Amino acid sequence: MHPRFAAVTKAYDVRGTTPDQLDTELALAFGRAYADEVGVSDGGGSVVVGHDMRDSSPELAGAIADGIRAQGGDVVLIGLASTDMLYAASGVLDLPGVMVTASHNPAGYNGFKVCRAGARPIGFDTGLSAIAEAASDLLDQPVGAIRGTLTEQDFLEEYAALVVSLAPVSGRRLKVVVDAGNGMAGHTASAVLDRLDLDVVPLYFELDGTFPNHEANPLDSSTLVDLQAAVREHGADLGLAFDGDADRCFVVDESGEPVAPSAITALIGSRYLAEQPGATILHNVICSKAVPEIVAENGGTPVRTPVGHSLIKAEMARTDAVFGGEHSGHFYFRDFYLADSGMLAALHVMGALAETDGTVSALMEQYSRYAASGEINSKVADAQEVIGRLVEAYAEHDQDRLDGLTVTADTWWFNVRASNTEPLLRLNVEGDDEATMARVRDAALELIRR
Repeated sequence: MHPRFAAVTKAYDVRGTTPDQLDTELALAFGRAYADEVGVSDGGGSVVVGHDMRDSSPELAGAIADGIRAQGGDVVLIGLASTDMLYAASGVLDLPGVMVTASHNPAGYNGFKVCRAGARPIGFDTGLSAIAEAASDLLDQPVGAIRGTLTEQDFLEEYAALVVSLAPVSGRRLKVVVDAGNGMAGHTASAVLDRLDLDVVPLYFELDGTFPNHEANPLDSSTLVDLQAAVREHGADLGLAFDGDADRCFVVDESGEPVAPSAITALIGSRYLAEQPGATILHNVICSKAVPEIVAENGGTPVRTPVGHSLIKAEMARTDAVFGGEHSGHFYFRDFYLADSGMLAALHVMGALAETDGTVSALMEQYSRYAASGEINSKVADAQEVIGRLVEAYAEHDQDRLDGLTVTADTWWFNVRASNTEPLLRLNVEGDDEATMARVRDAALELIRR
């Protein structure tokens, strides 16, 4: 693989700084190789292409489209889109798709998320590395004439109608603060929420890839400060925070307190199980143990998965799961082409709340049973050596290696995983109470950081 592609090809997507790592030359080669991988070259079909609001995105999307068309494939350009809108277009139109976005990364980054027809995922081992290898060979090869066609299609209203049909919101009228973070939810949220009987207070809906107010990364609690203040100021029922490409959504309650994505996984899973008794619900290794407990209590089948969207989508297809959740705020839906959608998750939360007379905190109390540390990152020289140290130290406890190392006891568990992209170990700890969690967290960190 060419060093330029090796530097930007990740586990689930292509991502790097622009223009030094990602430029139109690289995008053009990527588009050509992608067309061959998904079988649209030489008149074999069309690809749907969308992009986010970053300054470099239209140009990179255009270069990818040119690469596809140079191979003889056709392109349906949907323009500005959230990632879940691109997945919806891929599903509805039954076309492979490319989304130009760097998601929650800072302004200097960009990237490509890709899928096969029907929004089926492409990860490193399921086509992405092959595309990067083939694109490496094409980098210095001349590009022939543009043979494929380019058509433009506005998919926003069709996307909005689809997600509202999948998760209707009815009952009492809610007041909701929505922080788009100057990302793509500023484009999609109005189209969706205007279809509902809601009182919406918008924050940072202006599309701006420089992120002038805060980074569009709700995993970073510092980015939630404005949303939390606005919820309290307006007496709102809840607040929603979307990441840059709007495929993830985080929720804060009526007091501005964050709601754990594990609790949202349990809530949405319970809603599906009420309609489809016995269904399978996926949860990844760092979700709260409350999730499989609640799924089982509601008559469902919980299935534990590694972290990562292409892995969980593949497992959804294998198990025919109706829904899956990750503690990072990704939520996956069988009725949404097995793809993840922050907007669809938000609609489910609002739908559940609107059916009650209570608050978000009261609604979520039944789904929040344990004390969690949140993800704690530690820089390490040798991740596997440190994990080996933990294996030895906790030898008397149950252990599994589904994703990193998970150690389980009666009143606590922890998982430690190596980052795919940085020399970091990520620790998540959960205990039956705060004191137990803190004790286990501190002991594990002492071993990790020794």
